[in-house]
Amino acid sequence: MLVIHSSAVVYAYKNAIKILFSLFYFILNLLEICSPYPRWASVNRGVLICDGCCGVHRSLGRHNSQVRHLSNTSWPPTQLQMVQTLYNNGANAIWEHTLLDLSSITSGKRKPNPQDKVHPNKTEFIKSKYQMLAFVHRLPCRDDDSSAAADLSKQLHSSVRTGNLETCLRLLSLGAQANYFHPEKGNTPLHIAAKAGQVCQAELLCVYGADPGAPDSTGKTPIHYARQAGHQDLADRLVEIQYELTDRLAFYLCGRKPDHKNGQHFIIPQMADRAQMTDATLLILLQLSDHLFEELAMDVYDEVDRRETDAVWLATQNHSTLVTETTLVPFLPVNPEYSSTRNQGRQKLARFNAHEFATLVIDILSDAKRRQQGNSVSSPKDNVEVFFKSVGSRHGSESQEIDQPDYDSVASDEDTDTDLRVGKADRAKASKFDKQSSVSDGDYDNTVNESDLDDSGFGRRCRLRSSGWMGDSGSIPELDDHECEPDPSLPSTEDVIRKTEQITKNIQDLLRAAQENKHESFIPCAERIYVAVSEMAALFPKRPRSETVKSSLRLLTSSANRLQSECKKASPLESSTAADMQLVTQLVIQCAYDIAKAAKQLVTITTKENNN
Repeated sequence: MLVIHSSAVVYAYKNAIKILFSLFYFILNLLEICSPYPRWASVNRGVLICDGCCGVHRSLGRHNSQVRHLSNTSWPPTQLQMVQTLYNNGANAIWEHTLLDLSSITSGKRKPNPQDKVHPNKTEFIKSKYQMLAFVHRLPCRDDDSSAAADLSKQLHSSVRTGNLETCLRLLSLGAQANYFHPEKGNTPLHIAAKAGQVCQAELLCVYGADPGAPDSTGKTPIHYARQAGHQDLADRLVEIQYELTDRLAFYLCGRKPDHKNGQHFIIPQMADRAQMTDATLLILLQLSDHLFEELAMDVYDEVDRRETDAVWLATQNHSTLVTETTLVPFLPVNPEYSSTRNQGRQKLARFNAHEFATLVIDILSDAKRRQQGNSVSSPKDNVEVFFKSVGSRHGSESQEIDQPDYDSVASDEDTDTDLRVGKADRAKASKFDKQSSVSDGDYDNTVNESDLDDSGFGRRCRLRSSGWMGDSGSIPELDDHECEPDPSLPSTEDVIRKTEQITKNIQDLLRAAQENKHESFIPCAERIYVAVSEMAALFPKRPRSETVKSSLRLLTSSANRLQSECKKASPLESSTAADMQLVTQLVIQCAYDIAKAAKQLVTITTKENNN
């Protein structure tokens, strides 16, 4: 007869409880900290995220998390399939590996609940998880780190021939290189994935920087490998990825992509009233070395992604939430792998208004085509910052451009206050286009006389007219004499929030119309936005003492005025091609975004001032 001691029973019972608890804890940590209905995805992390966490992910920068909306963004089908596969196979556990250990409970490590506040609970956790990689499994320390990285890359090289995506993602998270050239095999992991027809593996490798045009030891690219193995669809997709940067820039402006299957690799949109850069600026762009030009093009690509994602965000969120929470990313976050000069140059891109940015994109597309065709220009410049100084002189003085400190790694509305200030001395250096599309450095004004209007119909001294679509009923009280003392008083935070909610709601209606190509709705939406902006501006003193208030009001009113002009171009009475209409739509979206950003800044300023 078998005798079981009570101590053994107790031990077995405790062990079973421990195993069950460990299993429960494992399943719990497979889930994200988001709400049960995520609408966004982090492409390179293979996880789905909710609206609340999306803003935090975006503030980390695309080098940490590449965020896309699941339904309001155009996805390549195979890339979406890759993300879904990773998510379904528990990719989240890769980024929370150490949290699955029961010892993490006793050490005080705790994963936030979906009900916790985004700031600061979820924010700090997301930063630790995806920026610091604090919970990723770490290999034992070795004397030769380069040897360890090579071993991981060789494992990746072998793994991509299979369909086990999460294994490859884990190797990449540990430091394996997507572009690793195997010295014995004479090719890269992407060559192997292409030959094996592993579409999702190829997508994952390219997200982590694999080059579809990288040659093997015999000069063949992964595209050649895919075609030779009979994977024509994969080969076509790799060609698209190879031209992804220029395709994205062209699609941003004209809504079309080149037909790569028929040998068309570039589309250069045309803009009738494009901003004209100086000859010196264009010469600098042409004389950049290929490496520096590639860096500049990548930075502009990131800025396009930021602007497009902000537009999607504005169109999909509750307008009350947009007012009370920090959700937008006002400029590109700092990438610590880049120099401070490049980071500052990247963030200066946010200062470009819609026309200026479209002009820059077109010039980059034109020069990219020239370089791809092998037409070179001598005397390359040594620094991309030279380009930004030349173009950015319209936005700030040279001393500001040079001495401006690095920005914080996480963007916020407070960080942009100084970006909106423009000196009087700099305005004299502005180009003709800037005089047409920017506010003057005089005090914020509400009315414009006909003599103050330039050729474009915009005021030289102020940007929000009492005439125009709104008629006399839409006018704003005139300013007092400029010699009067500045008024330090500000409206109540509640009034500003209420007016901002009206602005944001109308902007969302406009953005939805833009997404649905309902161009006939542009003018009515712009009229409602104009009324809301007029009422918002009327809350503030005619001569605010705060420079940040002045700057935000200038941005608010000038953007509302530009929005009127752009929406008129979308009128059915205007004869425009489909490409022109897509460009107009992008300019309308950018103007709407600038209005929302300025309104949010005014909420932040008044809240801070009234609480002091």
